[in-house]
Amino acid sequence: MQFEGIVNVLKPPGMTSSDVVVDLRKIYGEKRVGHTGTLDPAAAGVLPICIGRATRLFDYLVDKQKEYIAELRFGQTTDTLDAFGVLTAECECDVSSEQLIAVLPEFLGEIEQIPPIYSSLSVNGVKMYKLARRGEVTEPIEDRKRIVSIYQLELLDKLQKNSFLIKIRCSKGTYIRSLCRDIGERLNVPAFMPFLLRTKSGKFGLENSFTIAELRDLKETGELARTVTAMDEAVDHIPQLQLNGLSERKKRLLINGAPIPFDDELKKGSVHRLYVDGEFIGLGVRGEEGLHVTVWLGSEDKQEKDGR
Repeated sequence: MQFEGIVNVLKPPGMTSSDVVVDLRKIYGEKRVGHTGTLDPAAAGVLPICIGRATRLFDYLVDKQKEYIAELRFGQTTDTLDAFGVLTAECECDVSSEQLIAVLPEFLGEIEQIPPIYSSLSVNGVKMYKLARRGEVTEPIEDRKRIVSIYQLELLDKLQKNSFLIKIRCSKGTYIRSLCRDIGERLNVPAFMPFLLRTKSGKFGLENSFTIAELRDLKETGELARTVTAMDEAVDHIPQLQLNGLSERKKRLLINGAPIPFDDELKKGSVHRLYVDGEFIGLGVRGEEGLHVTVWLGSEDKQEKDGR
């Protein structure tokens, strides 16, 4: 059976996002597999994986809000800003819940953030974490600064002295390790992130995720199909457009990526899920010359017959 769609994987700590992709290629018997945004090896949580033609939806799935629960610990920090690094600073302190709550609002909204030196960002074509391991990068690089958005930031619980659980809802590209470091700097103490759980990525949450072990078991029992979210359901945040009664000529034009005249008052540049006579064929955009398909997700047989 051929599977196409999105699988919501619950990644364990210690496993890379690439490791998950390799495992899912074997489980689903599909070479076209890709994740929708890296989750740090030390972190656990939701990792949506695209199977088959769903990999074409990457740009429309990666740019979604993320939600995390993290442990924020004061009084120490490491070179990786997590529990897997080497201790680089420590001090005696006793940060209270009240002190933490008082500074959290300062990190809401659009903020500037410098990524950790142990990250997958590239400098002159080389991943930063590789440069850090070789000792060629020892401090955060200012020109890698980025603007991210923090929509929610709240204290959930105090675990023990200097150790807190916080909840973060943020834009893509946000480094929670950097956020923990910066909160510590605001309170004039070193800080790092011993634990991170991604609880949501776009529409995918913990409640409908599967571990690798569960996926293997479901393959054995022939139940893998129920783990795959349909492609159009995965992008149901994009408005739909039903195209009924099109001529064969217009259908061929759409299949081949050519624009068709469209009288409806769609905003130019707007993206829609396109359905032709009830069949989901992909994503389309209203351009200057009409409506055209930008991501084809219809029958591949039709693509081949029409020369695409």
